[in-house]
Amino acid sequence: MPQAPKDKIPYSILELATIGVGFTPTQVFKNSLDLAQKAEAFGYHRFWLAEHHNMVSIASAATSVLIGHIAGGTEKIRVGSGGIMLPNHSSLLVAEQFATLASLYPDRIDLGLGRAPGTDQLTAQAIRPDRMQAVYRFPEELHNIQRYFSSENKQAKVRVPMAEGIDMPIYILGSSTDSAHLAAKEGLPYVFASHFAPTHLFEALSIYYNNFQPSKYLKEPYTMACINVIAADTDAEAERISTSSIRMVVGVLTGKIDYLQPPTEMTPELRQISQDPALQRMMKYSFIGSKETVKKKTEAFLKETGVNEIMVASHIYDPQARIASYRIFSELMKELENAKTLN
Repeated sequence: MPQAPKDKIPYSILELATIGVGFTPTQVFKNSLDLAQKAEAFGYHRFWLAEHHNMVSIASAATSVLIGHIAGGTEKIRVGSGGIMLPNHSSLLVAEQFATLASLYPDRIDLGLGRAPGTDQLTAQAIRPDRMQAVYRFPEELHNIQRYFSSENKQAKVRVPMAEGIDMPIYILGSSTDSAHLAAKEGLPYVFASHFAPTHLFEALSIYYNNFQPSKYLKEPYTMACINVIAADTDAEAERISTSSIRMVVGVLTGKIDYLQPPTEMTPELRQISQDPALQRMMKYSFIGSKETVKKKTEAFLKETGVNEIMVASHIYDPQARIASYRIFSELMKELENAKTLN
């Protein structure tokens, strides 16, 4: 399993292929690839795609297909799933898909696994009627995938021949404490979704660190946490850009999900909405502002959590403003690294 250098904090991207009003899926996929190419040049470590279903504003439903699209258009950045929602899928088919990806793009593919549906319950039922039973079998399905990638599976009656012997890095994703226990028990890296579910972040990390059992995959705990970042040249411009994200979060909280809207000026009404306790809880780790503003918040987050790697999500309507935000974040991470403040 690839290990990050110990003298710096890698920074990575979580991409949802968010659809803004007026954009087609074709344009969104082109923009995702453009971002991945820029991210590679900026020094980002990974580019992961999330799995979501039945959401008009998110185009990353066929996650493994998009991983191939991104990996095929880049050269060295790691590409993976953040994550594959395993109870939606057959473990054998997941192994086949990711073995294919790993064969096409050697030493560049990551497999992040989660147990949430990535959608509403009605859609989850349509995806897989026995999904709740599959949720309880999550550890067993994880072991199945590991077995399919093992060289020792060659004598088994059920095989994924192209997977056997491939070193496929597997990451356990979580937004509560349940998966922390599993990741620790299995000796696998743990990724927490603090960008939308911050409540149990520190409890989950504590469970993982205190219960971690070394494995053949990982000798020491390895953690990643995701934040939202909207960075611009000034605090005022970042605040203006963030109005799209605020409207999107309100849509999620009210069950009225719509396409990502263009930004507007920060009106008194929007400012009041942004102070709503539910929205504040969900956006606790949304760092909005100039480079210096985001830098201070990011440095504090890294020191408080002690995570090995940070992942960034950004819901920004304009593709060029989004690229600029990720460029600014890469610059501030390099500045923190050079100042030796992350260790």
